[in-house]
Amino acid sequence: MHCLEAGFKVETAFVCPELLGEELPVLGDFTTVQVTKEVYARISYRESTEGIIAEVRSRQLSLEDLPDRKDPLLIVLERVEKPGNLGAVLRSADACGADAVIVCDPLTDIYNPNLIRASIGAVFTVPTVACTSGEAIFWLKKKGISILTAQLQDSALYYDTDMTKGTAIVMGTESTGLTETWRKAADAHIRIPMLGRLDSLNVSVSAAILLFEAVRQRQEKK
Repeated sequence: MHCLEAGFKVETAFVCPELLGEELPVLGDFTTVQVTKEVYARISYRESTEGIIAEVRSRQLSLEDLPDRKDPLLIVLERVEKPGNLGAVLRSADACGADAVIVCDPLTDIYNPNLIRASIGAVFTVPTVACTSGEAIFWLKKKGISILTAQLQDSALYYDTDMTKGTAIVMGTESTGLTETWRKAADAHIRIPMLGRLDSLNVSVSAAILLFEAVRQRQEKK
């Protein structure tokens, strides 16, 4: 379980031997409760689970709790409301080895069940902080981390922008984009070229494109 590897505290594990179809695994030093298939169906969030449900204590990190690394790579999301999108961004952040995800002015719970499912556990592997936009901007400026806002207006192509130093890629909602607060705070504005008739991508797709560009530039620099 990713949550155990990341140091999260498991309170209770509910195990259904009928669904596991094998000898019960050694889960850890916490309470384990065996339940029937009928009881498991009542407490599980969806049908296609593996026979183990864990009750995990959530972890509320602050900006000051984030790892203090040289040239960090961060993704910042402003007012993203769909749990599935946020979970998919976390999944990409894990794949890219991003140092953290900062969720500003959140409209959904970081530990929403749909978010956890969409992240396939990345919510446990990637340090994630919820805070206001003002708090995030102040912290990023204090740390000397470059703020790159993804926007169509007054922007340069993302692959022409240096992402090898400490970088925070900032994205807003698909419907309204970023607020003026972030646009004014930005060190640079970047965009993904849109060659069709539409002018936006899903926020999780855009995040993956920009994150992997940062990875490409950093690997080339080595």
